Amino acid sequence: MSVVGDFEHLVPDVMLNAVEHALGVKMTGLATPLPSYINRVYEVQTQAGDRLIAKFYRPGRWSREALQDEHDFVADCAADEIPVIAPVTLPGGGTLGQADGIHFTIFPKRYGRQLEINTDQDWLRVGRLVGRVHVAGSRRPAANRTDLHPSQSTAGHIAHLVDNGFVTPRYGNEFRDICSRILDLITGLFDDVEFIRIHGDCHGGNLLDRPGEGIMIIDFDDMMVGPPVQDLWLLLPDRADRCQAELTLLIEGYEQFRDFDDSAGRLIEPLRAMRIIYYLAWCSRQVNDFRFRAQYPDWGSDAFWQKEVADLAAQLQVIQEHL
Repeated sequence: MSVVGDFEHLVPDVMLNAVEHALGVKMTGLATPLPSYINRVYEVQTQAGDRLIAKFYRPGRWSREALQDEHDFVADCAADEIPVIAPVTLPGGGTLGQADGIHFTIFPKRYGRQLEINTDQDWLRVGRLVGRVHVAGSRRPAANRTDLHPSQSTAGHIAHLVDNGFVTPRYGNEFRDICSRILDLITGLFDDVEFIRIHGDCHGGNLLDRPGEGIMIIDFDDMMVGPPVQDLWLLLPDRADRCQAELTLLIEGYEQFRDFDDSAGRLIEPLRAMRIIYYLAWCSRQVNDFRFRAQYPDWGSDAFWQKEVADLAAQLQVIQEHL
């Protein structure tokens, strides 16, 4: 089967043919695009009526081995009866298909509403879920995924942004200076910290409430190897020093399944700075995508970088105040 490998031209007919070939079943013409910038995601349907989600990974972002690390992590969570959406095993074996260099995966469609964290019990429940995920995450390595250490991931993101000319000349020196000062300040904090497989993008939008089944955690696309506190602070509604009650409840729930390093709180504001830089690099890798350009026409302008540099400078000050 010949499938067009250009990601910009992954039209529904091409996608449906690839899914049909991988599953060995006939599909209907349903091909509903779902919100995603970095990948291409469609809801599809077999002629038997089964609804599925087909996810085509952006070429060049992850190797096949890195994608397998993601699927292994999800499988380990499913084996522990953690509510996740495990990819479909294809008739030929494995969970990854390929269409002329574009890797894709097929998931069963699952319904649920975004979890609203309003009560103490909600915070405890979420803490328990993250603790269970990290029990599974601690069982084996993921050698092909991002290492959430400033000297590895963050330094690489900064170099990518600078070396490829994404930062405008007007703010290039200021951006490099702020980032260098952040790295100098935070890098040593991560040297003796436990690193395990983590979700990496564990914010409220990736938690679904399914009555009778509990909280489902979805979208392991950004799974990485990093400090466990990364999967807690992203859930907080504000800075950690303003959310002590919520953080305490998260940790209390977490520790019902796994010990938590109480000193890890010092990493939260450094991780926030790293998240800002990561997101800039994440966006830069899709600036030529027509969907991204339409949604963010001013990305990369002088005005854009003026704000980003100011935000990083403010975050640097927060880090200095809390060390």
